[in-house]
Amino acid sequence: MSPAVLASLLLLAVFWGSAFPAIKLALSGLSPGHLTLARHLVASLALLVFLGLRRRPLLPQRSDLGLFFMLGLLGVGIYHSALNFGQARVSAGAASLIIASAPAFTAVVAYLVLGERLSRLGWAGILTAFAGAALIVLGSGAGLALEPHALLIVVSAFVTALYAVLQKPVLRRYGPLELSAYVTWLGTLPLLAFAPGLGADLASAQPLVIGAVLYVGVFPSAVAYTLQAYAISQAPVTLVAAFLYLVPVFSLLFSWLVLGEVQGPVTLLGGLVALLGIALVNASKRRSARRQPAPGA
Repeated sequence: MSPAVLASLLLLAVFWGSAFPAIKLALSGLSPGHLTLARHLVASLALLVFLGLRRRPLLPQRSDLGLFFMLGLLGVGIYHSALNFGQARVSAGAASLIIASAPAFTAVVAYLVLGERLSRLGWAGILTAFAGAALIVLGSGAGLALEPHALLIVVSAFVTALYAVLQKPVLRRYGPLELSAYVTWLGTLPLLAFAPGLGADLASAQPLVIGAVLYVGVFPSAVAYTLQAYAISQAPVTLVAAFLYLVPVFSLLFSWLVLGEVQGPVTLLGGLVALLGIALVNASKRRSARRQPAPGA
């Protein structure tokens, strides 16, 4: 993994980790549907500005519109809607554990679609990182009671795995910024179903709520999804997905800084175990790369 890819993944984990306390603040003044739409309207505008500044094409090839709509439906429409509405009834702890299954889903889908194999060491890393996520949840004291709405969180975990894998071939023809923009724009269209009442809610919302919406729209959405696309274009999808286990680590840090939530030693131990799991997955990929013959050999 190059330093640029590593830096992108670390920054991605920081932005997605910071999104959880920001979302919690935003939901104090907006419904899940209104927040989902407002966040991606902000992200759509930000990506339009980014493309303009970089002087990139504003539209994809007409023949690829259906593909980008499918990716947007998965990565934006279904993922965020299912996650937000699921978390309205599912405890934060249970939701975190279910979402932590996304890298395992990704490894399976990447094997089936892209032929990316994961060694025993790699699977050990994924299981270790999942155990770290479990320790984080248990140490935070969050409840683990599940109910039917938990199925929506399972849908989110599986859909984000599909989105990560399916964008890999597209990145051979489009840059990360273009892909993120087209996916966000087309994925926001179905979210317009949440538009009724959004203007009134935003007009009456506190400045802190508005600030949280702007933040999650620009950084955890527009910037972070571009970073993810860049990393996927440069590294195996399973390795990129493994870095998702860093998200709760940074989420705990920002929850402490922003919301004053103090975590205990078990939670901190979970963060260290999650980091160990990511290191094992990375070591597995390095070992596999060394075993492959050099070009022309």
